[in-house]
Amino acid sequence: MDRDEKSPFWKDSTITAAATNSIKLGLIGDNIIQSKSPRLHRTAGQLTGLDVTYDRLIPKDMGLSFDEVFELARASGFRGINITYPYKEVVTSKVTVSDPLLRGIGAVNTVVFDSDGPKGFNTDYTGFMNAYRSVRGAKQPGVVCLIGTGGVGKAVAFGLIGLGAQAIHCVDLDPAKADSLADTLVALGSQTRIEVFGDAVAAVDGADGIINCTPLGMVGIGGSPLPDDAMQGAGWVFDAVYTPVDTQFLQDAQRAGLTVISGYELFFGQGIDAWKIFTDIEIDHAALRIAIQGDLRT
Repeated sequence: MDRDEKSPFWKDSTITAAATNSIKLGLIGDNIIQSKSPRLHRTAGQLTGLDVTYDRLIPKDMGLSFDEVFELARASGFRGINITYPYKEVVTSKVTVSDPLLRGIGAVNTVVFDSDGPKGFNTDYTGFMNAYRSVRGAKQPGVVCLIGTGGVGKAVAFGLIGLGAQAIHCVDLDPAKADSLADTLVALGSQTRIEVFGDAVAAVDGADGIINCTPLGMVGIGGSPLPDDAMQGAGWVFDAVYTPVDTQFLQDAQRAGLTVISGYELFFGQGIDAWKIFTDIEIDHAALRIAIQGDLRT
Protein backbone atom coordinates (compact mmCIF):
# COMPACT_ATOMS: atom_id res chain seq x y z
CA MET A 1 0.00 0.00 0.00
CA ASP A 2 1.34 3.45 -0.89
CA ARG A 3 1.39 5.36 2.37
CA ASP A 4 0.90 8.70 0.60
CA GLU A 5 -2.25 7.55 -1.18
CA LYS A 6 -3.91 5.30 1.40
CA SER A 7 -2.72 6.51 4.78
CA PRO A 8 -2.00 10.26 5.09
CA PHE A 9 1.35 10.81 6.81
CA TRP A 10 -0.02 13.02 9.55
CA LYS A 11 -2.19 10.13 10.74
CA ASP A 12 0.49 7.44 10.42
CA SER A 13 2.58 7.08 13.56
CA THR A 14 4.65 4.29 11.98
CA ILE A 15 6.56 6.72 9.75
CA THR A 16 9.72 7.55 11.71
CA ALA A 17 13.30 8.50 11.01
CA ALA A 18 14.64 6.52 13.94
CA ALA A 19 16.66 4.06 11.91
CA THR A 20 19.94 5.41 10.52
CA ASN A 21 19.23 3.84 7.13
CA SER A 22 15.81 5.49 6.89
CA ILE A 23 15.00 8.83 5.34
CA LYS A 24 11.71 10.66 5.26
CA LEU A 25 10.96 12.86 2.25
CA GLY A 26 7.95 14.53 0.70
CA LEU A 27 6.50 16.87 -1.92
CA ILE A 28 4.34 19.93 -1.22
CA GLY A 29 2.21 21.18 -4.08
CA ASP A 30 -1.22 21.32 -5.69
CA ASN A 31 -2.43 18.89 -8.35
CA ILE A 32 0.34 16.36 -7.57
CA ILE A 33 -1.64 13.12 -7.32
CA GLN A 34 0.09 11.80 -10.45
CA SER A 35 3.57 13.06 -9.54
CA LYS A 36 6.31 10.49 -10.16
CA SER A 37 8.59 11.96 -7.48
CA PRO A 38 7.58 9.35 -4.86
CA ARG A 39 8.49 6.58 -7.29
CA LEU A 40 11.83 8.16 -8.18
CA HIS A 41 13.02 8.70 -4.61
CA ARG A 42 11.73 5.40 -3.24
CA THR A 43 13.43 3.56 -6.08
CA ALA A 44 16.63 5.52 -5.47
CA GLY A 45 16.42 4.31 -1.89
CA GLN A 46 16.06 0.70 -3.00
CA LEU A 47 19.09 1.02 -5.28
CA THR A 48 21.24 2.48 -2.51
CA GLY A 49 20.04 0.45 0.46
CA LEU A 50 17.99 3.17 2.13
CA ASP A 51 14.45 2.83 3.46
CA VAL A 52 12.83 5.89 1.89
CA THR A 53 9.33 7.19 2.55
CA TYR A 54 8.10 9.95 0.27
CA ASP A 55 4.70 11.53 0.82
CA ARG A 56 2.54 13.78 -1.32
CA LEU A 57 1.52 16.74 0.84
CA ILE A 58 -1.37 18.68 -0.67
CA PRO A 59 -2.34 21.64 1.56
CA LYS A 60 -5.98 21.91 0.45
CA ASP A 61 -6.55 18.17 0.89
CA MET A 62 -5.05 18.36 4.36
CA GLY A 63 -7.18 21.37 5.30
CA LEU A 64 -4.03 23.36 6.04
CA SER A 65 -2.19 26.35 4.63
CA PHE A 66 1.18 25.99 2.91
CA ASP A 67 2.89 27.47 5.97
CA GLU A 68 1.20 24.93 8.23
CA VAL A 69 2.15 21.99 6.00
CA PHE A 70 5.75 23.21 5.80
CA GLU A 71 6.03 23.50 9.58
CA LEU A 72 4.34 20.13 10.08
CA ALA A 73 6.85 18.48 7.76
CA ARG A 74 9.73 20.14 9.60
CA ALA A 75 8.39 19.05 12.98
CA SER A 76 7.56 15.52 11.82
CA GLY A 77 11.11 14.36 11.16
CA PHE A 78 11.31 14.93 7.41
CA ARG A 79 14.87 15.12 6.12
CA GLY A 80 13.72 17.19 3.19
CA ILE A 81 10.89 18.14 0.89
CA ASN A 82 10.46 19.07 -2.74
CA ILE A 83 8.33 22.10 -3.53
CA THR A 84 6.26 22.44 -6.68
CA TYR A 85 3.54 24.63 -8.19
CA PRO A 86 2.42 27.06 -6.88
CA TYR A 87 4.73 27.36 -3.85
CA LYS A 88 8.27 27.65 -5.25
CA GLU A 89 8.41 31.39 -4.72
CA VAL A 90 6.38 31.41 -1.50
CA VAL A 91 8.82 29.09 0.27
CA THR A 92 11.84 31.36 -0.29
CA SER A 93 10.94 33.41 2.79
CA LYS A 94 11.14 30.30 4.97
CA VAL A 95 14.59 29.02 4.02
CA THR A 96 18.23 30.08 3.85
CA VAL A 97 19.70 30.05 0.33
CA SER A 98 23.48 30.21 0.49
CA ASP A 99 24.21 30.30 -3.26
CA PRO A 100 23.99 33.90 -4.57
CA LEU A 101 22.96 32.69 -8.02
CA LEU A 102 20.05 30.72 -6.59
CA ARG A 103 19.02 33.69 -4.47
CA GLY A 104 18.79 35.59 -7.73
CA ILE A 105 16.41 33.00 -9.15
CA GLY A 106 14.03 33.69 -6.28
CA ALA A 107 12.47 30.24 -6.35
CA VAL A 108 13.17 27.05 -4.39
CA ASN A 109 12.13 23.51 -5.26
CA THR A 110 14.21 21.53 -2.75
CA VAL A 111 14.43 22.05 1.01
CA VAL A 112 16.61 20.27 3.55
CA PHE A 113 15.77 20.50 7.25
CA ASP A 114 19.09 20.96 9.07
CA SER A 115 19.67 21.49 12.77
CA ASP A 116 20.38 25.18 12.13
CA GLY A 117 17.29 25.71 10.01
CA PRO A 118 15.82 24.84 6.60
CA LYS A 119 18.10 25.27 3.59
CA GLY A 120 16.78 26.02 0.11
CA PHE A 121 18.04 24.82 -3.28
CA ASN A 122 16.87 24.89 -6.88
CA THR A 123 17.42 21.76 -8.94
CA ASP A 124 15.09 22.94 -11.72
CA TYR A 125 17.97 25.15 -12.86
CA THR A 126 20.51 22.34 -13.22
CA GLY A 127 17.84 19.86 -14.28
CA PHE A 128 16.79 22.01 -17.24
CA MET A 129 20.36 22.50 -18.44
CA ASN A 130 20.98 18.75 -18.31
CA ALA A 131 17.68 18.05 -20.09
CA TYR A 132 18.55 20.50 -22.85
CA ARG A 133 22.04 19.10 -23.36
CA SER A 134 20.77 15.50 -23.35
CA VAL A 135 18.74 16.26 -26.48
CA ARG A 136 20.54 19.12 -28.26
CA GLY A 137 24.09 18.57 -27.08
CA ALA A 138 26.31 21.62 -27.57
CA LYS A 139 23.88 23.45 -29.89
CA GLN A 140 23.11 26.99 -28.79
CA PRO A 141 19.51 27.76 -27.76
CA GLY A 142 19.35 30.84 -30.01
CA VAL A 143 16.39 33.17 -29.50
CA VAL A 144 13.98 31.62 -27.00
CA CYS A 145 10.35 32.44 -26.21
CA LEU A 146 9.78 31.72 -22.52
CA ILE A 147 6.07 31.46 -21.69
CA GLY A 148 5.51 31.60 -17.92
CA THR A 149 7.86 33.46 -15.57
CA GLY A 150 6.89 31.91 -12.24
CA GLY A 151 9.02 29.57 -10.14
CA VAL A 152 10.09 27.07 -12.78
CA GLY A 153 10.20 29.80 -15.44
CA LYS A 154 12.78 31.72 -13.40
CA ALA A 155 14.97 28.62 -13.02
CA VAL A 156 14.72 27.81 -16.73
CA ALA A 157 15.59 31.41 -17.64
CA PHE A 158 18.77 31.23 -15.57
CA GLY A 159 19.51 27.92 -17.30
CA LEU A 160 19.12 29.60 -20.69
CA ILE A 161 21.62 32.26 -19.62
CA GLY A 162 24.01 29.47 -18.63
CA LEU A 163 23.50 27.80 -22.00
CA GLY A 164 24.34 31.00 -23.85
CA ALA A 165 20.94 31.89 -25.30
CA GLN A 166 21.09 34.76 -27.78
CA ALA A 167 17.85 36.29 -26.50
CA ILE A 168 14.97 35.47 -24.14
CA HIS A 169 11.45 36.74 -24.84
CA CYS A 170 9.64 36.72 -21.46
CA VAL A 171 5.86 36.28 -21.53
CA ASP A 172 3.42 36.05 -18.63
CA LEU A 173 -0.25 36.73 -17.97
CA ASP A 174 1.01 38.91 -15.13
CA PRO A 175 3.14 41.62 -16.81
CA ALA A 176 4.72 42.57 -13.48
CA LYS A 177 6.17 39.06 -13.12
CA ALA A 178 7.66 39.14 -16.59
CA ASP A 179 9.13 42.60 -15.96
CA SER A 180 10.60 41.48 -12.64
CA LEU A 181 12.29 38.44 -14.20
CA ALA A 182 13.60 40.56 -17.06
CA ASP A 183 15.14 43.05 -14.61
CA THR A 184 16.78 40.19 -12.71
CA LEU A 185 18.21 38.66 -15.88
CA VAL A 186 19.53 41.97 -17.18
CA ALA A 187 21.26 42.55 -13.83
CA LEU A 188 23.30 39.37 -14.40
CA GLY A 189 25.27 41.26 -17.03
CA SER A 190 25.30 38.44 -19.58
CA GLN A 191 25.37 38.82 -23.37
CA THR A 192 21.82 37.45 -23.62
CA ARG A 193 19.29 40.02 -24.83
CA ILE A 194 16.18 40.17 -22.63
CA GLU A 195 12.80 41.39 -23.88
CA VAL A 196 9.29 41.38 -22.41
CA PHE A 197 6.18 40.66 -24.48
CA GLY A 198 2.53 40.89 -23.56
CA ASP A 199 1.42 38.24 -26.05
CA ALA A 200 2.85 34.76 -26.63
CA VAL A 201 2.15 34.77 -30.37
CA ALA A 202 4.05 38.01 -30.80
CA ALA A 203 6.88 36.75 -28.58
CA VAL A 204 7.35 33.55 -30.59
CA ASP A 205 7.88 35.41 -33.86
CA GLY A 206 11.50 34.81 -34.86
CA ALA A 207 12.20 32.43 -32.00
CA ASP A 208 14.40 29.37 -32.40
CA GLY A 209 13.11 27.73 -29.23
CA ILE A 210 9.76 27.81 -27.41
CA ILE A 211 9.38 26.92 -23.74
CA ASN A 212 6.22 26.32 -21.72
CA CYS A 213 6.66 27.04 -18.02
CA THR A 214 2.97 27.48 -17.29
CA PRO A 215 0.72 24.79 -15.77
CA LEU A 216 -1.21 24.55 -19.05
CA GLY A 217 -1.16 20.95 -20.23
CA MET A 218 -1.07 19.36 -16.79
CA VAL A 219 -3.47 16.57 -15.90
CA GLY A 220 -6.60 18.28 -14.65
CA ILE A 221 -5.80 21.53 -16.46
CA GLY A 222 -5.04 20.68 -20.10
CA GLY A 223 -4.66 23.12 -22.94
CA SER A 224 -1.59 24.69 -24.48
CA PRO A 225 0.02 28.12 -24.09
CA LEU A 226 0.31 28.62 -27.84
CA PRO A 227 -1.77 27.95 -30.98
CA ASP A 228 -0.19 25.15 -33.00
CA ASP A 229 0.20 27.27 -36.14
CA ALA A 230 2.32 29.78 -34.20
CA MET A 231 5.11 27.19 -33.83
CA GLN A 232 6.08 27.28 -37.50
CA GLY A 233 9.61 28.54 -37.96
CA ALA A 234 10.98 27.45 -34.60
CA GLY A 235 13.46 24.59 -34.24
CA TRP A 236 12.90 23.14 -30.76
CA VAL A 237 10.51 23.19 -27.82
CA PHE A 238 10.61 22.31 -24.15
CA ASP A 239 7.63 21.72 -21.85
CA ALA A 240 8.17 21.88 -18.08
CA VAL A 241 4.96 19.84 -17.63
CA TYR A 242 5.56 16.09 -17.47
CA THR A 243 2.20 14.71 -16.31
CA PRO A 244 1.22 13.77 -18.93
CA VAL A 245 4.48 13.36 -20.84
CA ASP A 246 2.80 13.95 -24.22
CA THR A 247 1.16 17.32 -23.60
CA GLN A 248 -0.85 19.02 -26.31
CA PHE A 249 1.98 21.55 -26.61
CA LEU A 250 4.51 18.80 -27.39
CA GLN A 251 2.15 16.96 -29.71
CA ASP A 252 1.60 20.16 -31.68
CA ALA A 253 5.38 20.69 -31.83
CA GLN A 254 5.99 17.16 -33.11
CA ARG A 255 3.43 17.62 -35.87
CA ALA A 256 5.22 20.85 -36.83
CA GLY A 257 8.52 18.95 -37.08
CA LEU A 258 10.23 20.60 -34.09
CA THR A 259 12.78 18.88 -31.84
CA VAL A 260 11.04 18.05 -28.58
CA ILE A 261 12.55 18.13 -25.09
CA SER A 262 10.13 16.46 -22.70
CA GLY A 263 9.38 17.71 -19.22
CA TYR A 264 10.19 14.19 -18.08
CA GLU A 265 13.86 14.96 -18.67
CA LEU A 266 13.63 17.97 -16.36
CA PHE A 267 11.77 15.84 -13.82
CA PHE A 268 14.48 13.19 -13.89
CA GLY A 269 17.35 15.68 -13.82
CA GLN A 270 15.99 17.73 -10.94
CA GLY A 271 15.12 14.52 -9.10
CA ILE A 272 18.61 13.06 -9.11
CA ASP A 273 20.08 16.43 -8.12
CA ALA A 274 17.59 16.66 -5.23
CA TRP A 275 18.47 13.09 -4.20
CA LYS A 276 22.13 14.07 -3.90
CA ILE A 277 21.18 17.10 -1.79
CA PHE A 278 18.93 15.04 0.47
CA THR A 279 21.33 12.13 1.02
CA ASP A 280 24.81 13.01 -0.30
CA ILE A 281 24.78 9.50 -1.81
CA GLU A 282 25.79 8.90 -5.42
CA ILE A 283 23.43 6.86 -7.56
CA ASP A 284 23.73 5.17 -10.95
CA HIS A 285 21.63 7.47 -13.14
CA ALA A 286 21.16 4.90 -15.89
CA ALA A 287 20.06 2.22 -13.44
CA LEU A 288 17.56 4.58 -11.82
CA ARG A 289 16.15 5.61 -15.20
CA ILE A 290 15.66 1.98 -16.20
CA ALA A 291 14.09 1.11 -12.85
CA ILE A 292 11.41 3.82 -13.12
CA GLN A 293 10.90 3.88 -16.89
CA GLY A 294 7.73 1.82 -16.61
CA ASP A 295 6.11 4.88 -15.03
CA LEU A 296 6.99 7.14 -17.96
CA ARG A 297 3.54 7.22 -19.52
CA THR A 298 1.36 6.00 -16.68
